[in-house]
Amino acid sequence: MSTAPTFVPLARLLHWLMAALLLAQLLIGVAMMASLTLRPPLIALHRPLGLALLVLVVVRLWVRRHHPPPALPADLPRWQAAAARASHLLLYALILALPLLGWALSSAAGNVVLLPGDVVLPAIAPHDPALYAWLRDAHGLLAWVLFATVLGHVAAALHHAWIRRDGVFEAMAGRRADPPADAG
Repeated sequence: MSTAPTFVPLARLLHWLMAALLLAQLLIGVAMMASLTLRPPLIALHRPLGLALLVLVVVRLWVRRHHPPPALPADLPRWQAAAARASHLLLYALILALPLLGWALSSAAGNVVLLPGDVVLPAIAPHDPALYAWLRDAHGLLAWVLFATVLGHVAAALHHAWIRRDGVFEAMAGRRADPPADAG
């Protein structure tokens, strides 16, 4: 067995929990646009999940700051290492921005953001139909950018798991990688 380091357990838990919530959010978002009948209950679900993601990404960034991720393999091409860093920054930025945009667009629409337990969040944008339209378009566009970025992230993870077999995927999966067959 390799002695390659893994992410700390809390980082792995946050990663997989956030992955599940992001997938749910993307599917709920598409369903909201496709069905007027289901739209109100889906929005009621989408808002608290988005705010949960906002809290989780802040916690995740704190964990990452205090427990840096394992180093990428030394033989990883520089452009791939740069792409990995850039895509992670983009993922974090989008996961921070989208819930805030959603909250702001709800505020601009004049809607109350109600969480479970009848917790009402304050408006973070003025009630303004033009601002609402702009924020809604921005939220939708960034959701598609997030979807594309997540697909790229999954593709890169599978590349590390199935092609490179370099332990990068296993570090987040919490398993130790087997050494390559030609390793002495």
